[in-house]
Amino acid sequence: MSYVESLRVFVRVVELGSITSGGRDLRLTPAVASKRVKELEQHLGVRLFNRTTRSITPTEVGRLFYDDARQVLEALDTAEARVASFSKSPHGAIRVTAPLGVGRRIVAPFVPDFTDLYPDIEVRMRLSDRRVDILADGQDLAFFVGAPQDSNMKLRKIADCDRVLCASPDYLAAFGTPHQPEDLLARQHNCLLLRYPRSPEYFWTLTTASGPLKLEVRGRFDADDGDVLTDWALAGKGIANKPRFDVAPHLASGALVEILPNTPPLPSIFGCVYPHKKLQDPKIRLFVEHIAAKSRAVLRPAGL
Repeated sequence: MSYVESLRVFVRVVELGSITSGGRDLRLTPAVASKRVKELEQHLGVRLFNRTTRSITPTEVGRLFYDDARQVLEALDTAEARVASFSKSPHGAIRVTAPLGVGRRIVAPFVPDFTDLYPDIEVRMRLSDRRVDILADGQDLAFFVGAPQDSNMKLRKIADCDRVLCASPDYLAAFGTPHQPEDLLARQHNCLLLRYPRSPEYFWTLTTASGPLKLEVRGRFDADDGDVLTDWALAGKGIANKPRFDVAPHLASGALVEILPNTPPLPSIFGCVYPHKKLQDPKIRLFVEHIAAKSRAVLRPAGL
């Protein structure tokens, strides 16, 4: 399997832009990853990368070989997945990505239980509030809160996810409590926004008796980490639009106060997406079912 491992290292080095990152993603040391790449180059009799002290980039031959190597690995993974359905002990690695809050509070707590049930399966999580390209980033499965945009992926809805507008008592005492949606547009209010390249949250859409109301809210600062927005809200710096499960403990303690409860933000979907070919992989199905069952039990008490 060393040749296959060398192919995997080569593909991840191209995708991640460095031998160190490619090796780390596959749980290999930089020295071992570098050795695998060199062995592959020696086997093929060509140079696959241009190397400098600061960067490594694929040669023209390397770029051509990358496309074919990726197809070979995808075909091998598909074949192994088909055979795995006949095995009583699923094995292999699952690469999972999720937003920070969802990953920390809804997915990660149940990973140890899953690996206890299936000790031959490895789970490798990558958490980020930025939108992830599953195929380009080499991920098998992506959990999300919101609405996925990639129609080429298989969507599994797990639960509806209520959202809440909230702020600290100190903020409301200083700047006033909004009593109708349009109050959010007042100059004195600071709406805390989750923003990153191609972020969808430039508007807040609230549920009203006459239908959805889209508001172009403003804020003096924003972040690409949802937990930072929660921290700012707790510190009295603004109004946050959060999944209810994400701030439920703070609402219960009174550290945050729900505002405009009669016109809440539109609910989101909590679910996951994965390539259609992964449907054949039993370890992916098992993991999705495990997280779905466990997460619903956590979300229901929060009103989801």
